[in-house]
Amino acid sequence: MEKLNEKKGNWVALLPFLIFVLVYLISGIILQLKEVEMAFYQFPAPIAASIGIIFAFILTKGSLDEKFDVFIKGCGDENIIIMCIIYLLAGGFSAVSSAMGGVESAVNLGLTLIPAKFITVGIFIIAAFISISTGTSVGTIVAIGPIAVQLAEKAGLNLPLVLGALVGGSMFGDNLSIISDTTIAATRTQGVSMKDKFRANIGFSLPAALITIVLLFIFGKPVSIPEGQKYVFSIIKIIPYLFVLIAAIAGVNVFVVLTGGIVISGAIGLIYGNFTGLEFVQQIYSGFTGMIDIFLLSLLTGGLANMVSSGKGLDWLLYKINKRIKGKKSAELGISALVSLIDAATANNTVSIIVSGQLAKEISKEHNVDPRKTASLLDAFSCVMQGLIPYGAQLLIAGSFTKGLVSPIQIVPYIWYCFILVIFAILSVLTPFGNGYLSRNPWDFVNNKPAKEI
Repeated sequence: MEKLNEKKGNWVALLPFLIFVLVYLISGIILQLKEVEMAFYQFPAPIAASIGIIFAFILTKGSLDEKFDVFIKGCGDENIIIMCIIYLLAGGFSAVSSAMGGVESAVNLGLTLIPAKFITVGIFIIAAFISISTGTSVGTIVAIGPIAVQLAEKAGLNLPLVLGALVGGSMFGDNLSIISDTTIAATRTQGVSMKDKFRANIGFSLPAALITIVLLFIFGKPVSIPEGQKYVFSIIKIIPYLFVLIAAIAGVNVFVVLTGGIVISGAIGLIYGNFTGLEFVQQIYSGFTGMIDIFLLSLLTGGLANMVSSGKGLDWLLYKINKRIKGKKSAELGISALVSLIDAATANNTVSIIVSGQLAKEISKEHNVDPRKTASLLDAFSCVMQGLIPYGAQLLIAGSFTKGLVSPIQIVPYIWYCFILVIFAILSVLTPFGNGYLSRNPWDFVNNKPAKEI
């Protein structure tokens, strides 16, 4: 049987994928130079993917019908469809739980429980909880950012440090959340369960978070302590987040988890009068439509990837990469570097995972890398890069709350969690550190065995 490093492939077939990334990157750079707000998010990624698909139809050999069949089979791949449905349910849960006041209650509970003298540490912990519960780092920063800036100013704190703690906590939760776009993309592209990816990921993510908390505790003490502030919250409204988190870690089917979360959030919202029955279903649909960009992008890149693969483009890239990979450890480092570079180019961690997912899976199979570890590295390094690039949505939004006082670049040195996570993630590649869960569950995906749990 021909090995991957013997398949030289065809580099021309890879051009459509390269065009997709370049269109997305160059449009962002041009808009950034024109000082357009959120420049890297103005050109819709699905349109960039569509341009790549047009070139794939031009460059790929075969009749138009044959090319279309290849494209549709890629769009209709089982993992792509499952991923898209999970996106919709995650969006529905996020919209309904937010509409019934869940996010506000979670933030206020955290601010109530954490003493004012631990403001900086508290911002990190609250952001981590909100992000892991809601699955969105951007949404977390939007929810907590104004409060964090206000508290920092009243306490005489280093504002970039507080915002760095906010972004770091948000990326920690985004990395581990089972309803995050990145988790969904990482697990589905590698064919592993969310529970297994979470357990593989937390082995090196949690120690990084704990060290960050210690550092923030030491260096983030306020000059003065804000007093007299009261925060209103409802424990009941936090229940849906706890249900989703606990059920997912316990290994409950993700469709059941998310549907259950929507029903519980809806019931609470109806009881508390946050919305009517009609508004409840409208919120669900609003959540669905909020995921339309990533839904379309997943479908289109699935079709594009299949066309590139059928044209032997992935074989060519694998041939080049495998010439430089000497074993399992270098394969894991290569996968980490690959997703990081793509995220730096696209400024979108979910896009970077979707784009690199199939290639990472092939490298893992060739070099016997546990797919659970691959999924955790894809998610971790995409989140690290996303948290550090000053033109990413997270830092742009965080900086905007200061009204020009702090730029995104000034925040970067204070995102300690991301820097520490890189160190621990690399340690988990080079040493047994953080791999305890994997060692108890031998690699059994050699024959592309799918995960039993979704």
